Amino acid sequence: MKFHKYILSKSFLKWIRKLLKNFTFVMAVGIFLAFSLTGCIQKPPDHLRVGFLVWPGYESLYLARDLGYYQDSSIRLVDYPSASELIRAFRNRDLEAVTLTLYEALLVAETQPDARIVLIIDSSNGADVVLGKPEIKTLQGIKGKRLGVESGALGAFVVTRALEQVALKPKDVQIVSLGVSEHEKAYKQGNVDAVVTFEPTRSNLLAAGANLLFDSSQIPGEILDVLVVRQNLLSKRQSETQTLINGYFRALNYLKTNPQDAALRIAPREGVTPEQFLKSLEGIHLPELQENQNLLSKIDTVPLNRIKDVATFMVDNKLLNKYIDPTSLFDDSIIKKVDIQDEHK
Repeated sequence: MKFHKYILSKSFLKWIRKLLKNFTFVMAVGIFLAFSLTGCIQKPPDHLRVGFLVWPGYESLYLARDLGYYQDSSIRLVDYPSASELIRAFRNRDLEAVTLTLYEALLVAETQPDARIVLIIDSSNGADVVLGKPEIKTLQGIKGKRLGVESGALGAFVVTRALEQVALKPKDVQIVSLGVSEHEKAYKQGNVDAVVTFEPTRSNLLAAGANLLFDSSQIPGEILDVLVVRQNLLSKRQSETQTLINGYFRALNYLKTNPQDAALRIAPREGVTPEQFLKSLEGIHLPELQENQNLLSKIDTVPLNRIKDVATFMVDNKLLNKYIDPTSLFDDSIIKKVDIQDEHK
């Protein structure tokens, strides 16, 4: 019996060895074929995904795409419904570049120290507003009323700065959290008495009889929109990033020299008429190339000091956990090489 067990176990081991030998051969062939096929199949190029909202100041990016300046490039513009979703997508690395307000950029930099600002897109000079029902005649009149605000850095900043003008604080109103796409509906359905908003909702509600209680022209230079990327994008994908910025300035130049045609292309995206779109630009300053270069290279000190004051204000009002010098995020490596006569002529 013992001998029989020995024979069986010896035969069994021999069979196992043979099986393993065959298995090893099959695996080796499989691995070889896998590597061979991988070499034959080209990996598709990664897209340079740029996230942005529907906002007049950002439309030069869309115009650049519409005019073909990003043709044959890896650049993909991706619409998002709110700033909070833009920030989440950037943090999750679903986007390589993102349009944000300066305040949102500072919030991102708290947890993403490699965030860099490579473009100053616009400065709000009346486009961001507090609008109230017809019976609310002054900003003081919103005390105790329902104020609709997007739950993001910009909304909190505008509310705080606006209420300061009439010695009120956010606790003096009933804050109603709204997504950007809900502003107009909430106002018209009577769910709020006033709303902090911007274009194109601004124009639509003013046309519907809303009263203008406050606008960003009262805090000039404090509301900036910027383009944020990660630092490694500037080295690993410098050419594509350069194409993105070159196209932006070519489109901005087209907007200023051919405003009617540009407005015809852009207006449907904004949900307004071409005339309304051009009117909305009156409340926005769009820095051209030289101004961008002066700012990002930290040559023009007056606006830089104002920008730093914004960060201090955010910390003082608990909108930012710690002070971050906004100019420490500035990177001029792309802007100083811009050529608006570059590719895709």
